[in-house]
Amino acid sequence: MEAFTAAQIRAAEELLLAAGVPLMQRAAAALAREIRLLLPTDRPGRVLLLVGPGNNGGDALFAGAELAAGGTAVTVVSTSDRMHESGRVAAEAAGVRMLSPASPTDAAASVARNCDVVVDGILGTGTSSSPALRGRAREIVAALLPVLADDDAPVVVAVDLPSGVHPDDGSVPDPTVLCADVTVTFGACKTGLLIGPAADYAGRIVVVDIGLGPELDRVARGG
Repeated sequence: MEAFTAAQIRAAEELLLAAGVPLMQRAAAALAREIRLLLPTDRPGRVLLLVGPGNNGGDALFAGAELAAGGTAVTVVSTSDRMHESGRVAAEAAGVRMLSPASPTDAAASVARNCDVVVDGILGTGTSSSPALRGRAREIVAALLPVLADDDAPVVVAVDLPSGVHPDDGSVPDPTVLCADVTVTFGACKTGLLIGPAADYAGRIVVVDIGLGPELDRVARGG
């Protein structure tokens, strides 16, 4: 599998974003599609979104809005004081349930016990300089780890990469990381997902084409 660094992928994204290409919408639609494949077919699915402040959180929110519009029960736990604003608006308009930030740690564990899928949209490649989870995000993940260790635990889907792993060198500075069953990564595989110990947290890797190909090839060649 061909892989690229976070800097290379961001450079390609910036070129397309400057041209008005709707990369987040493409990523969110693909993420929703992959989550939908993991939901039960005999009843409405239940999804918990762990949403950080950046674009990965935005991807998760827009995907959650699409799922909710189709009848899936979607709940959001914010791992930060901020959320992607237009993603939040879209999610709320679609009927996504936003948990109160008063006790997000206990609430996340409680909701996760009754979910089919937990979506890790906490951090993205922009945190490569210091990927370890901190503060509220780390507390929430720590509370979820025992729930996800159960035999009947929900499936964990990572948005682009598991939060807390380094996208380039595969390091995991703090083991408080959700081990994904599926990582839906956008544009191209990140090098760190193929290197231990991060590879052990990535699960099955699904690379989603969002149109980066030509620009990414140009960036990788230094053109």
